Amino acid sequence: MDVDAGSLDAPGVGRIGESQLTSRLRAILSWPMSRERPTPVDPVQQLIRTHRGVHPHADISLLRRSYSVAERWHRDQKRKSGEPYITHPLQVAQILAELGMDTITLAAALLHDTVEDTAYTLPQLRADFGSEVALLVNGVTKFDKAHFALAEAESTRKMIVLAGQDIRVLVIKIADRLHNMETLDARSPASRARIAKATSEVLVPLCDRLGIQVLKAPFEDVVLRYVEPDAYKTIHETVERDRPQWNAYVKRIVDLGKESLRREKLDGRVIPRPRHYYTIWKDTKQAGSPRPINMPRVVVIIDGEEHDCYAALGAIHQRWLPIPGRFKDFIAAPKNNLYRSLHTTVLGPEDQMVEVLIRTEAMHRAVEYGVIARYRFPPKPGLFGKKNALPPEHTDMAWLKRALQIEAAAPDAVQFVQSLRCDLAEQQIQVFARGRPLLLPAGSTPVDVAYELSTRTGDRCVAATVNGVLTPLGAELHDGDVVDVLVSRDRNHPGPRPEWLEFVKSPTAQLRLSRRFSETDVPAGTVSDRLQIGRAAIGLALRRRDRALSDEQRLADLAQSLGFPDLDSLLIAVAEHRVRADVIVDQLIASVDASTDGGGIVTNPRRPAEPDRVKQHR
Repeated sequence: MDVDAGSLDAPGVGRIGESQLTSRLRAILSWPMSRERPTPVDPVQQLIRTHRGVHPHADISLLRRSYSVAERWHRDQKRKSGEPYITHPLQVAQILAELGMDTITLAAALLHDTVEDTAYTLPQLRADFGSEVALLVNGVTKFDKAHFALAEAESTRKMIVLAGQDIRVLVIKIADRLHNMETLDARSPASRARIAKATSEVLVPLCDRLGIQVLKAPFEDVVLRYVEPDAYKTIHETVERDRPQWNAYVKRIVDLGKESLRREKLDGRVIPRPRHYYTIWKDTKQAGSPRPINMPRVVVIIDGEEHDCYAALGAIHQRWLPIPGRFKDFIAAPKNNLYRSLHTTVLGPEDQMVEVLIRTEAMHRAVEYGVIARYRFPPKPGLFGKKNALPPEHTDMAWLKRALQIEAAAPDAVQFVQSLRCDLAEQQIQVFARGRPLLLPAGSTPVDVAYELSTRTGDRCVAATVNGVLTPLGAELHDGDVVDVLVSRDRNHPGPRPEWLEFVKSPTAQLRLSRRFSETDVPAGTVSDRLQIGRAAIGLALRRRDRALSDEQRLADLAQSLGFPDLDSLLIAVAEHRVRADVIVDQLIASVDASTDGGGIVTNPRRPAEPDRVKQHR
């Protein structure tokens, strides 16, 4: 078996594989059970060593300064497990360093809970570390539960909006939640179930959409540990018992596969690809098997071009008999997270089914690291050839654009999160309409297709054909269907029907129909809208008193004194009529009049102005 099994090239370091990285992450998580870890003399020594292994010229002083500030503000705070709180941000940063993230991301990870859990303010952080770190920290800072009954939904919405500015917001949040799962044992059973369920519904699918497979595997496994503890225990015992036999069998497959590549004069590697516990559980459940199904699996990584993958497929099929119906071409038709690989299942030695994945080195990097591949493998002239370049699609992230469109259309945060969960559904189908492919949740209908094409098409659709056959608008579609939507040209067409809400599945259709037929009274559609409304309300209240703000610091200080985590939280509370703007302004004026300098508010301004614009979420 290759000693570099599961390996990947990283600039400036040796070959680090997915299986090795997963093992490191599990060690960071003290997985599968917590254990005490001695604190090193230099707490950031391991973090710096890991980070410089990938980025040799990183600014280490920024990491030390970030840790120093975080440790000072979190001093005397404890986690539910009893550990010093600073161990959490330090381990989140370590997870991100193992992934190969940049220095700014690690600094933000070290500081990510300071604004939420200490008196350290976002303006202070921005002044100390700059706007880039502040944006990342703000993106993962939750709204204060004392002021937001729907804090979790609002926090998710805020996170997605800021991820539109910087995708690293989501990467930090995923690492944060992954490490938080370590201390679930210290929580009540109800709390464990709630957190595990929320994680499986939003963050694990987000990890999949980001394409970060090296994080998705341990993430799914730790969720399974709490959602299905008995099944997890059975799988763990079975895998450990069968490990020697499994390793010996896979080594035979690896050796024979390498021989097949040599015969065809193909350069490449064949490496083991052990299934993680969640995939074993899922396969076992789907098959209805009484014992865990752990099918051997290997990856063929070709040092060549895309077409060489198909040559390797032919070599594998010459060696072993392919199983009919088990071939999938995700190179010609990538998954919705841009996953690209050939999948085939063959009848290996001793008539044992073996799954074989085939991809190029560049595809492998993209599959393992997804959107963060460009941070772990920063492009350098002459370092990688064209065949190893990262695909430009990974900077596109069409799903995030879609999520932002859903956010803009959602009437409130709860509806947005519900729609986001639907859009992140693991089961999806691909259909074709008007000559283009559309990805939809499983169970979607022609009406969902109509609204994906355009709002006007959805509102005026009257019938549809599926694969050339006239089909009811509420009929369930299947993968590969070709749909033709028929629309009315009658100017007096009554439009959509409320009963469509009973069967549509896509977020686009649900949001459009909900806004058409529901009477939800909301103060503003998006976080950005609420900030503008809150800002305008305070500006109007100031003008009524013949006053105006010369800067926003006084208002930010008042927000902190009232218990709001930041100025944005206060502005949103004003927009949602939970706090009256004139009450806030009266308190603001009183605080200024009571101060010795009287700064912050201008009396009788020539041109009264609204508070200075704070940085927009969008």
